[in-house]
Amino acid sequence: MIDYPLASSTWGKEEYKAIQSVIDKDNYTMGKKVMQFEADFARYLNVNHCVMVSSGSTANLISTAALFHTKIPKLQRGDEVIVPAVSWSTTYFPLQQYGLKLKFVDIDIQTLNYNLEALNDAISTETKMIVVVNLLGNPNDFNHISSLISGKDILLFEDNCESLGAEFESKKTGTFGIMGTFSSFFSHHIATMEGGMIAVNDEELYHVLLSMRAHGWTRNLPKKNHVANKSDDSFSESFRFVLPGYNVRPLEMSGAIGIEQLKKLDTFIIERRKNAKLFESLFADDKDFFIQKEVCKSSWFGFSLIIKPNSNKSRAEVIQTLNNNNIECRPIVTGNFTKNEVMKYFNYEIFNNLDNANLLDSNGFFVGNHHTSLNDQISLLREVLS
Repeated sequence: MIDYPLASSTWGKEEYKAIQSVIDKDNYTMGKKVMQFEADFARYLNVNHCVMVSSGSTANLISTAALFHTKIPKLQRGDEVIVPAVSWSTTYFPLQQYGLKLKFVDIDIQTLNYNLEALNDAISTETKMIVVVNLLGNPNDFNHISSLISGKDILLFEDNCESLGAEFESKKTGTFGIMGTFSSFFSHHIATMEGGMIAVNDEELYHVLLSMRAHGWTRNLPKKNHVANKSDDSFSESFRFVLPGYNVRPLEMSGAIGIEQLKKLDTFIIERRKNAKLFESLFADDKDFFIQKEVCKSSWFGFSLIIKPNSNKSRAEVIQTLNNNNIECRPIVTGNFTKNEVMKYFNYEIFNNLDNANLLDSNGFFVGNHHTSLNDQISLLREVLS
């Protein structure tokens, strides 16, 4: 029995009714419900287009692919892409799979996002794109990052899979870059069984994404599009392949659930922020732990704690204590990703040092945040860690 679980279900009767509505129609591949969810999501973010896919990971995959398949490619194999040293694995894998050279940059131990001084120094004449990851719900300082690339031919791409609903200066995260990706996996801000979304304003990229999501064919493209001259012959267009695509389509059920979940999102985030206020009040200026410093308005995916170098606590003992008290915890994302064996497949460099990522890797952990009040659970956490 877990007293403080990592995540909990956000579904109610509306979601089960939405599932039943799809079953009643007996059409499970993406259709009108997915299209409505995409339109609703675009309105929520105030962007031109959204494309739903099967996961946040596949959102990163076809977004990366799309940058290679516009009429004038925006990226080429061998291009330098700056990435933070701490993120989820599938932030990095599509970049590796498309032959890009990754430059890993250290994080800020307070915000857990880019160390902005290190990012500034890492930008070179070879840099073609910066991947910005808003970690655990926390926005990056987009004013500062924008100033670093002002006047330079450098793309900004956002992995916002952990940060739906976060805002930087009243603008939703996931909308600052050329594309932004989102996840609606169970433990995230909204849950659609499995699911992901891509936000994009550029119409050509939008059309490339539509094709690459479903086999690289023309069937899902509008008649007038930026990918292929499409005829009125539905028979010939049904199996016409123009891009090296994938099948990362979402289920119609996931779209139907997403429509209902999105209606509740603002309420969910209000509760998450209330929980965060309590967490901050109990752990502010703690002698043993760093906690994440909020930038503008976080949507508080979870609560991170990093044991300070001068503390006499060890992470192994802390984790054992949490387990003994039925408090579920995890590493902070992947820790320092460059320590993983999979790096032997990458073309990469480490810029200067990754001291903060290493401290997070050895001393960090996080506990969950939920869409409901966690007063008792956070108080228990404080008591146990004391």
